[in-house]
Parts: sequence; structure tokens; C-alpha cells
Amino acid sequence: RVQLVESGGESVQAGGSLLLSCVLSGGASRDYCLAWFRQAPGKEREWVAHISATSGITYYNNSVMDRMIISRDNAKNSAFLQMSNLKPEDTAMYYCAARDYSCIDRANLYPYWGQGTQVTVSS
Repeated sequence: RVQLVESGGESVQAGGSLLLSCVLSGGASRDYCLAWFRQAPGKEREWVAHISATSGITYYNNSVMDRMIISRDNAKNSAFLQMSNLKPEDTAMYYCAARDYSCIDRANLYPYWGQGTQVTVSS
């Protein structure tokens, strides 16, 4: 059974940076599309970025383009989200998700989820 564990969330000031990590167990990460989603209080879960299993192609939500970078290290069964120039509107619980098909930006099509890591950005 695939399990995901996120880490790296913290409280930071606007303009700061964070590196989120996600470790996959119960399978080989190279077999999965890996994605990051986020959910702010009172809002729907929002797709942030994803990286394909085979080609490593990445896609980003326009709201994080040029500020966040998704990457993966299959040797470590891990995915990462490098976040920079953080804004208060980036405040949310960040979730790592996996699916064993091609990447997509719809949360309901990802069967595997972590518990989330909280990112809080103060102005």
C-alpha cells in the first residue's frame, strides 16, 4: 500500500523560502506521477504542480509559476517542492499526492495522499 509523508512546512515571513519534501513508501516512486496540492482554510484543494513518472516533465499552477519548483529523486523515493518569494496567499496545508497514470491537475483522480504539512506566510 502506497503511503506518502510530507515534511518541511513552517511559518515564514513574506519573501522567504521553504523546501517541502515527500517520501513515498510501499512502492517505487518512479512508477508514479507525483503532485503537490494545497488547501487554505475555507477553500477547495488546489493543484500546485506535478511531475511525470517517466519523462520528468513538470507543470505548474500559474499562481506559483516562477516561484516554486517541483522535482523528484527516484533513488530516494522522494519528491520536493522548492518554494521561494513566498506570499501570504501561499498560506495553506500542502499535500503530496501520487497516481500511477499520467499526471493530471484534478485532486479527485489521485488515490494516494499524505497527511499534509502546514505552510504559514506572514506579511
